[in-house]
Amino acid sequence: MIGYCASALVVVSLAMTSVVRLRAVSLVGSIAFVVYGVGIESPPIIATNVAIVGLNVWFLSKELGGGRNLAATVVPADDPFLVDFLRYHLDDIHRFQPTFELAGPPAGHQVALLLMRDGLPAGALVGRVHEGELRIALDYVTKPYRDSQISTWLYGKGAGVFRRLGIDRITTAPGTEPHSSYLARSGFHRVGDHFQLDLHP
Repeated sequence: MIGYCASALVVVSLAMTSVVRLRAVSLVGSIAFVVYGVGIESPPIIATNVAIVGLNVWFLSKELGGGRNLAATVVPADDPFLVDFLRYHLDDIHRFQPTFELAGPPAGHQVALLLMRDGLPAGALVGRVHEGELRIALDYVTKPYRDSQISTWLYGKGAGVFRRLGIDRITTAPGTEPHSSYLARSGFHRVGDHFQLDLHP
């Protein structure tokens, strides 16, 4: 039974789209295989899965412990790459922010950020600035990086990108319940019909 459970966990981990969840489930599966290997007295199974445990722990510590290369790059709101990126992920975006739609040419002072992870696009933020307040129309991270705390970084240590744009307050609509929970975890607080985050110097 231990061997079957370990095998099932490894298979399930390969179906995960989230990098963090993949590593976490794989870690549990490899620990179960170590137990299985000890039970049947198989040094090859024990040695292989002890190594896999070590690799999973190392990657998880890098993923969650600040070893990531995160960035937010300001791009034009009608940048072709950004538009294609959002169009490709539009169905997933609507799961959390169902009212978001791809707009035409930008009007007014519109701001767009590509959220980067290790040099690759991992998400996007789009909004409009008025008198130092950024009203977010979209705050989105792709499935593989949704558990990687990119937004925690953006609204914390990475918030300098907003200050350089003259932004000292961020507001956004609640979206769906999961999106509202995410906003609360990111430091936003509810004010009337919207969420708000005040940026401190």
